[in-house]
Amino acid sequence: MSGHSKWANIKHKKGKADALRGKITTKIANEITLAVRMGGADPTGNMKLKLALTKAKANNVPKDNINRAIQKGLGGTEGANWEEVTYEGYGPCGVALMVNCLTDNRNRTAADIRHSFTHFGGNLGTTGAVAWMFKRKGSFAIDKEKFPDLTEDDLMMMVLDAGAEDIKSDDDGFEITCEPDAFEAVLAALEQNKLECEVAEITMIPDTLTALSAEDGAKVQRLLDDLDELDDVQDVFHNADLPNEE
Repeated sequence: MSGHSKWANIKHKKGKADALRGKITTKIANEITLAVRMGGADPTGNMKLKLALTKAKANNVPKDNINRAIQKGLGGTEGANWEEVTYEGYGPCGVALMVNCLTDNRNRTAADIRHSFTHFGGNLGTTGAVAWMFKRKGSFAIDKEKFPDLTEDDLMMMVLDAGAEDIKSDDDGFEITCEPDAFEAVLAALEQNKLECEVAEITMIPDTLTALSAEDGAKVQRLLDDLDELDDVQDVFHNADLPNEE
């Protein structure tokens, strides 16, 4: 996504995370538990767990919560019927959305997602309806305010050999993208150079963006906020280029 939209989204999400700290912590803990249950407690050989732990760090999830989630994944049977489900559809103004969920009841989750789409002027689609518009990529965002002496050339030297594909720069920060297989190597290169990321994730990046007016952006943002507040929703990906005001 464009730097313009990327940083608008980061700032908005941080504000939401602060307001919904308990809910965010619970969602990430559930993600950690499922990752451990599926692939074990060693993040070295469990990419899903490494990503969940990276998300936990970025959202300041307490270590005690992380450890409890790992132990729950190792030993418990509670939540054993959780599964990951992705819903696709269109929001207001034809914006494409992919909604990743972690659920123990598909019927409940599907009803909640459908209600959000319908209530805020969207339409829930079938599997594959919008997935073709997105590519799965590793994505990193670095805040320029935290590293005022960092240049794009310096950053390129650090991460290109690790497998980074592209680096974008704007007034707010740098965005690095890579193939999912290179995520760990690029993250390691950044950590080795003591560069803290505002975002470090494997995400779905749209091929093209839908530019929105402030009014239309507000409509889309209301849908995004409503989806984020659903307990079963883990991530929402979209192709909206949200105005700075949003």
